[in-house]
Amino acid sequence: MTNHFTDYRNADVILIIGSNTAENHPMGMKWAMKAKEKGAKLIAVDPRASKSASMCHVHARLRPGTDIAFVNGMIHYIIENDLWFKEYVLNYTNASFLLNPGYKCDEGIFSGLTETDGKLSYDTSTWQYQMEGEEIKKDPTLQDPNCVFQVLKRHVSRYDIKTVCQITGTPEDTYRKVCEMYAASGKRDKAGCVIYGMGITMHSVGTQNARSICILQLLLGNMGIPGGGVNAQRGEQNVQGSTDMAMLNHYLPGYLGMIYAAKHKNLAQYLEVETPKTGYWSNKPKFLISQLKAWFGEKATKENDFCYDWLPKHDGKNRSYMSLFNYMDEKKIKGFIVAGQNPSVGGPSTVQANQAMENLDWLVVLDIFEIETAAFWQRPGADPSKIKTEVFLLPAAMSFEKEGSLTNAGRWVQWRYKAVNPLGEAKSDLWIVHNLFKTIRKEYEKGGKFPEPILNMVWDYDKPGEEEPDIHKVAAEINGYEVATQKVLPGFAKLADDGSTACGNWVLSGYWAEDPEAKVPACQRRINRDPSGLGVFPQYAFSWPANRRIAYNRCSADPAGNPWNPNKPYMRWDAAAGKWITPDVPDFKATEPAPEPGADPIPVPPEKSAVDAFIMSEDGHGRLFAVKGLSDGPLPEHYEPFESPFRNLISKQQNNPMALTFKSGIFSNLAEIGSEKYPCVAITVHVVEHYQSGATTRNCPSLAEISAHMFVNISPDLAQSIGVKNGEDVIVESARGQITCKAAVNGVCIPLTVNGKKTEMISMPYSWGFKGLTTGASANDLTPSVGDPNSNIPEYKAFLCNVRKAKKS
Repeated sequence: MTNHFTDYRNADVILIIGSNTAENHPMGMKWAMKAKEKGAKLIAVDPRASKSASMCHVHARLRPGTDIAFVNGMIHYIIENDLWFKEYVLNYTNASFLLNPGYKCDEGIFSGLTETDGKLSYDTSTWQYQMEGEEIKKDPTLQDPNCVFQVLKRHVSRYDIKTVCQITGTPEDTYRKVCEMYAASGKRDKAGCVIYGMGITMHSVGTQNARSICILQLLLGNMGIPGGGVNAQRGEQNVQGSTDMAMLNHYLPGYLGMIYAAKHKNLAQYLEVETPKTGYWSNKPKFLISQLKAWFGEKATKENDFCYDWLPKHDGKNRSYMSLFNYMDEKKIKGFIVAGQNPSVGGPSTVQANQAMENLDWLVVLDIFEIETAAFWQRPGADPSKIKTEVFLLPAAMSFEKEGSLTNAGRWVQWRYKAVNPLGEAKSDLWIVHNLFKTIRKEYEKGGKFPEPILNMVWDYDKPGEEEPDIHKVAAEINGYEVATQKVLPGFAKLADDGSTACGNWVLSGYWAEDPEAKVPACQRRINRDPSGLGVFPQYAFSWPANRRIAYNRCSADPAGNPWNPNKPYMRWDAAAGKWITPDVPDFKATEPAPEPGADPIPVPPEKSAVDAFIMSEDGHGRLFAVKGLSDGPLPEHYEPFESPFRNLISKQQNNPMALTFKSGIFSNLAEIGSEKYPCVAITVHVVEHYQSGATTRNCPSLAEISAHMFVNISPDLAQSIGVKNGEDVIVESARGQITCKAAVNGVCIPLTVNGKKTEMISMPYSWGFKGLTTGASANDLTPSVGDPNSNIPEYKAFLCNVRKAKKS
């Protein structure tokens, strides 16, 4: 999230797309409703009649998997009707930058597509800017055919209202109303907020779905302002925190790029390849070297590249979730540790995933219950006598049974105190990892291959007289400290690349520094004070990075430093005083270092800071066109889901050519385009009564009773055609398998007319399995193993199924 839940109140119009905020993030919806009470317009774009949609002024249904067509059409409408925020776009985006004349997009394929050894990739040389020496060539008139604005304009010109509605199934009058209502936010004194969730990301074009929203917000001047932003709703209390700490295979903590053996032979080569010359990422050497010092302490010196050689190196193969299960199927993985997940219920193609886990030698599961993954060898239809996998279940503590920090969806790091002790032999995950490492280290003391990293890693978290490790010491290490004095650093600006500082995660630096008023670390403070009235609450918890509440907040004022909206000033240059006035931490270079020790920093005037309003970008501008960082194209392009009833109406290219797919094996099964066998478009969803895979909530008696049955939402038309009444059993089947569940006959999912054809949609929660107080089939027995090429997230939100009446036994 670039903004925060508390900032929703400042919006004039809110677009909820790919998210059922009211049901899945009710505290977030609370703030959206505060905006509505003040007159804001709410729009829901959702295939279903969700609880969120019921609270919005406009509900636009669309066919699952067509979000890019929907948003690109909005962008086309805004440009064609001259509704974009010109002064913002010209100054704060790369609209005027000139691109290589060789760039093109032809029938859904961008220039530079190559194939090597059967693998596709893009040569991005034609996606780059035209340069004049070290300077990017620009056209401030935005008339040059090679400027980003004109390229974007041509790209979206195909997405007219009629074509978009043929693809999405959205009625034209409803779609036009959405365009008009949201485009109204593109004015100086207006703000538009986008709220999105996994209905956007869980697609084979998930990253580009999110990119289309970013382009929309940049065009309307909605980034960096109160009431604006691109705001992802996180599904768990610490999902944001887990990604911050590198739960993804291609990142180190703090979103530092992973080290790859083939292209990062040594520290100097890594820093040369991965460090841009401009933008805040130019500080990457400070972040990585401080991280190495945190991990290897006094052993990490300049002479040995700070123990760079001790770090494991990525082999370049796909090591994301779906690929790991494919490797299990190929018997290339011997052991699997599962913590905080339930793959037997929560992952795609779970029938096949369970089969793959049978090839493991051992499986370790950390959980508070014996979840389906821990008992996969007992699943219906399995023969335990033929499964050799040795399973270890480590009883873990529930969230309120342990202490530590968590980061919510809005980037606020908060400290959670232990309410009660865990039951029985259950231990915190910190205790489990701490003792697991110490046990492994003891084995390495006896010998082994390459023992140095294990034997020399900083691991001094024992707390005298207590069983639980010293979590405050862990927190201090993550925050960062001065090596010589062990003093906790106030923030990442103090990090150095000479080995004098240690820091486990630069974006969290400052969260453990003491607040002088509250007298506690920043993440523990609870000063409920908001002098600005804009929902900033600067001393409530810690917002990474640097306690910044709205990202890119220089964009809240014009190049001269005047707030776009004088009624909601966020960044304001006080010319008389010669300084910036703000309730937040500037997300730009607001001051220069003092010329001499003890002197005050020198304020940076607005005309200078406006040049780098997007400080994390190398060129300092928001990117309408992405010259790097994406594997599947610099602009969002509509591709059909890999299982679709229709051919692509926009281009000849049916699917995302760069998507993660499996050409053979148990994870390769896909339905044909326009399959008559599987005519319904299906999505998986959450319900408010159950949490994720249901491992916890299905073991809670009251919740298990309130929502006791796995079900599928089907329309009255579909129910009538297959002869089913509400509450009766139906069979839902896909190319991967079939399940039996209850039919929920209602208006949640009703057919859409897509390109002249009536198309049924169905939705299923994925919160059931064969364990717990209430059991049921898993919707993910049906989902495909296809993923976005950038994030590798599976395509849970658009696949094909058939629904038929179950025979009575």
